[in-house]
Amino acid sequence: MHKLKGAGFGEILQTFFYGFRLDASAAAYICIIPLLAFIINWCIPNFSIKPVWLKIYTGIILFCISLNTILNFNIFREWGTKVTFRVFSSFYHAPSEALASSSSSPVGKSIFIGLLLISTGALLSKYIINYNFKKPATAPGAKSVLICLLVFANFLLMRGGLQAEPINQNAAYFSDHEILNQSAMNTEWNLFNNIFENFRKPYNPYEFMQPADAQRLVQDMYKLKNDSTLQILTTRHPNVVIIQIESYTASIIESLGGDKGVAPNFEKFIKQGVLFNNIYSSADRTDKGIISIMSGFPSQAIRTIVADTIKQRKLPALSTVFKNAGYQTNYFYGGKSSYMDFNIFMKSHGIDKIVDEYSFDKSQVKTQWGVYDNTLLNKHLQYTGEEKQPFFSYLQTSTNHEPFILPVKAHFPADEDGDASNKFRSTAYFTDSCLNAYFEQAKKQAWYKNTLFILVADHGHRLPRNVAEAYDPVKYHIPLLFFGDVIKPEYRGKKISKLGGQTDIAATLLSQLGLPHDEFKWSKNLLNPQSKDFAFFDWDNGFGFMLPQQSVSYDNSGRRIVYTSNKNASQQTTDNALLYGKAFLQEVFTQYMAF
Repeated sequence: MHKLKGAGFGEILQTFFYGFRLDASAAAYICIIPLLAFIINWCIPNFSIKPVWLKIYTGIILFCISLNTILNFNIFREWGTKVTFRVFSSFYHAPSEALASSSSSPVGKSIFIGLLLISTGALLSKYIINYNFKKPATAPGAKSVLICLLVFANFLLMRGGLQAEPINQNAAYFSDHEILNQSAMNTEWNLFNNIFENFRKPYNPYEFMQPADAQRLVQDMYKLKNDSTLQILTTRHPNVVIIQIESYTASIIESLGGDKGVAPNFEKFIKQGVLFNNIYSSADRTDKGIISIMSGFPSQAIRTIVADTIKQRKLPALSTVFKNAGYQTNYFYGGKSSYMDFNIFMKSHGIDKIVDEYSFDKSQVKTQWGVYDNTLLNKHLQYTGEEKQPFFSYLQTSTNHEPFILPVKAHFPADEDGDASNKFRSTAYFTDSCLNAYFEQAKKQAWYKNTLFILVADHGHRLPRNVAEAYDPVKYHIPLLFFGDVIKPEYRGKKISKLGGQTDIAATLLSQLGLPHDEFKWSKNLLNPQSKDFAFFDWDNGFGFMLPQQSVSYDNSGRRIVYTSNKNASQQTTDNALLYGKAFLQEVFTQYMAF
């Protein structure tokens, strides 16, 4: 109910009014086939379409709408957006992982809702629909006029009126409460529109301004007066281990304003490392996070470049830089590395060795996400003990993922109402304990003293506090920690408050090692005080752009700002943040298209 805070009863009622046009449009699209069947049946005297075909069609539509409603019931809870093409794309690429993601959904409630919708729909259709395709006795001239009127009326409803442009999602946007706008959005219409956009000939849907203006604004963000980088490492040639931690939102890190006691060991690591405390993930899914970290390339909202095997090959990558610098390179993941084509990306970007679910004994694979984090981290310790130095490792954990299954007793008791918040806290606590055990063992290895560890989340999460909407920056706030004995003593425990994102890891890291990073054009050096403070994130069809003075979130479907961090900021300050955000997303998608 917190999502409706401040919304009056009258405003809530308006969702039905503003939702009507999209509802009517969706109904008109559904009616195309029955209307054509009726016209054919009416116009051919000795031809008759059997009623069973209309019954079958009605049943299919009922089933699809009911299924979509169930999916939306759970997807909206997790992602904060309605069902999109991405849901089905994820299921196609990795069905077992997609099912695992939905395992924490209320199955009983979902089945009940589905059965209720199907049975109610079937009952209503029995009394409302005439399945017999009766042929009205009408004069030929009148018949032609009536057919034209029927077709025109259906077409008019489909496009939402006689205005110059057909109806779009913007028709449902009327409120400053995003939950009401989403409620007014017809779920089926939105899904099929999104599917159409993904299958149509590629184009840039984010052309907010002239290309030259967008390019100029983006270049201004990365313009530097001089390089005065803080050198925090004792060596230019350390081993580098990046540990990408599943869903490790700032809300569980006490030093970042998160819950106390969920990640107690991480607090210990912070005292021995350099914490970047103002960092945001590029998006809310792993496939976007891994590209942002490895390639310094921002999320593309409605697209995901890692699954496009032609385009992703053209991205730069940290692993390629390290490979060219003489490092041994490896990638460790407890699940199937073929998920979203991660293995293809790694193989095409200089990774020598991939260790995934198939590298473990079958008895160790305990969940649909593969092995638990402790098993994965132990495997890495075994491997690095024999690895030639210097090496670059990329570890990807997975235990802190839905459905939040553990090999041990949960540290936090389950919520009485069945909410997943404490399940999330318990898996996060388990991962924290695994990291601590890993480092305690790593300290005994010869390579440890010459190793830089980078701990970063792949993305944030709505849990455990369950208050962050898709457009809210708090959902994307994540930890970034440089840790290890190679950190100079005077920098241990230091916090860097520069505003940035996952994409900035590449330039920051490579600057410390004296390695070139010009090809990472979307990455800025967080340890250079001259770098500008800003961060960018996006979701299915919207973006957030953050500046020290103002942060804005813009929903591209509704063509409106849905969030501002500073209500007292001047309109010029807000417009400036929005302008830079639009330019940023436009240029990101322009480069994505050019690959």
